[in-house]
Amino acid sequence: MGLADLHIHSIYSHDGTASIPAILKYTSEKTDLDVIAITDHDTLNGVKQAMDLAPKYGLQVIPGCEISTAQGHLLGLFMNNRIPAGLSLIETLLRIGEQGGLAIAAHPEARGTSSLSFEDIRSALDHPFARQILVGVEAFNGGLIYTRSNTPAVVNSAHLPVARTGNSDAHILSMIGKGATYFPGTGIDDLRIALKSHQTHVASFGNLGASQVITGYVPQFLLRLLGWTIWNNDPSEPLKYARIHSLSTLSRNRAGDLYQQMTS
Repeated sequence: MGLADLHIHSIYSHDGTASIPAILKYTSEKTDLDVIAITDHDTLNGVKQAMDLAPKYGLQVIPGCEISTAQGHLLGLFMNNRIPAGLSLIETLLRIGEQGGLAIAAHPEARGTSSLSFEDIRSALDHPFARQILVGVEAFNGGLIYTRSNTPAVVNSAHLPVARTGNSDAHILSMIGKGATYFPGTGIDDLRIALKSHQTHVASFGNLGASQVITGYVPQFLLRLLGWTIWNNDPSEPLKYARIHSLSTLSRNRAGDLYQQMTS
């Protein structure tokens, strides 16, 4: 069985704390994951860098994005072109489908974050075309502060014709893989088939929770605000802190620009 984490944020998200190389380094050394997806908020800026570097770390990366639809957050996977935020769920799904992509409902009905309702999910699954794209529901999210939000996700998703996935929603390195998805096979093509045929299984290894927000996430986010991130120059080298541009500049940079800056 393969193991995937399909919901990971980097510094290309407004609330992420780790660079792409650091995510790859940590994942390869500290987890059993075979496949990951970089799903930053409403941007694909870090995806090319992740896919270019992934073979050096022995990993496979799916291009993705956490899209802010009008009804809540949606994970778009296997997509290479950005989709504007604020579109309806159905319109967003159709645009993902035009790229040959698939989608997973992120942390449905989770308290304290923008989430799709199960009513909206069921409505999309009744749509003749959108239901071919919305293939999964995040039944376990390891990054939720209100961890009890996972319980209704488990219960409600069990009655839907979708793949049930577990993901970390990691915004710090130590959360990567805390939620994950087992699937038959080991590669990206195998995972795609498993999602479409609903042959995935949820793996849960712990939540972020309120205490870890204080002790883990908050210090890392404050460092990011001060212009520092965790970096890795090469798989053979240890993780380290490195200086980055201001957030306003970073939001305009592409992955290659940041990579050149950090290694020059």
